[in-house]
Amino acid sequence: MRFFIFATIFISVFTLLNIYINKRLINKLDIKEQYKKYFRYFLIFNLLGIVGYLFARYNPTIPNWLYFALSLPVGILFLLFCTAIIYDLSRKVVVNLPISKSRRRFFKKSLDISSLVVATSLTARSLYEARYIEIEKIDIKIKNLKKSYKIVQLSDVHIGGLIDKDFISELVEKVNKLKPDLVVITGDLIDVALEYAIPSLEELSKLKSKYGTYFCVGNHEYLHNIEAIIKEVKKHNIIVLENENVYIGDNNFGFNLAGVYDVMGDRIGKYKPDLNKALKNKKDSPTILLAHQPRYISEVKDVDLMLSGHTHGGQIYPFRLLVKLVQPYLKGLYQHNEDLQIYVNKGTGYWGPPMRLGASSEITVITLL
Repeated sequence: MRFFIFATIFISVFTLLNIYINKRLINKLDIKEQYKKYFRYFLIFNLLGIVGYLFARYNPTIPNWLYFALSLPVGILFLLFCTAIIYDLSRKVVVNLPISKSRRRFFKKSLDISSLVVATSLTARSLYEARYIEIEKIDIKIKNLKKSYKIVQLSDVHIGGLIDKDFISELVEKVNKLKPDLVVITGDLIDVALEYAIPSLEELSKLKSKYGTYFCVGNHEYLHNIEAIIKEVKKHNIIVLENENVYIGDNNFGFNLAGVYDVMGDRIGKYKPDLNKALKNKKDSPTILLAHQPRYISEVKDVDLMLSGHTHGGQIYPFRLLVKLVQPYLKGLYQHNEDLQIYVNKGTGYWGPPMRLGASSEITVITLL
């Protein structure tokens, strides 16, 4: 029943977007009606692809090439919708310019062509950006830290679909070459039925570092049987921080590493984040907190640095405007207050279409100083 409700809302929203694109972009183009008809066929075909993606997402047995083909329409429609909005506003300006009809027609024709070129270019660019994972290096000064440490942060890997065993194998190879002191994964590691994620987890267990790999759950773990996921992840050489902390380093030259459940737990009534419990019995040393969503920072105290993800940096540029409505920080390093800093990873994988625009995937290399 829950899936039926979600599917109905999902398809309805994308159908409305299609209608807007057709009425406010395609219908307004100064091209032959035959070409407009081709564009409308494309929109219908694209919408059918989105419907197919909705069901493919919950059927991991489909081949990768088909999953790729079905996931693209989601991103394409979103970019077309953004283009349609800009086109609609620009067209209204052009048609009301106090100039001659011939000049107005020229500007309108230029707007038509440039809008289609921009939409196509942005789609191609977003596919290109999603193919590569950037190594983001940053130094963070931590008060009273007596020794430097290199942390590699991964986040929002979203195992499932195109994020498969081969993707994880390449990821592990890249991380191991960085020779980190420890690896942290800040949520949304698994986004598929657990049985299909196990081969990827087996690859992830090959991560190498001096102090090990640590993980805090994200909101997507709650969607796929969080109890089973936590139990399985622990089997693969990964320490899950469940409202608890560990000490990293030797004697008094290290730091506390704490982790909390995601705020999603407050919604479903279990696996709730509890900072007081997470910081209980910590040593008198600097403290690093793993918390999936940046908005949890409003609850945080007695912590020097919080590491988060969730936002994907907006993933596809215009979407970042919506993300910023609910998350205080989007990507990168911020000084939240006098005592607390936060770093937000843009995501190592992606959710939905294999597309990123202005928000590349990242492996973060954090040097604590």
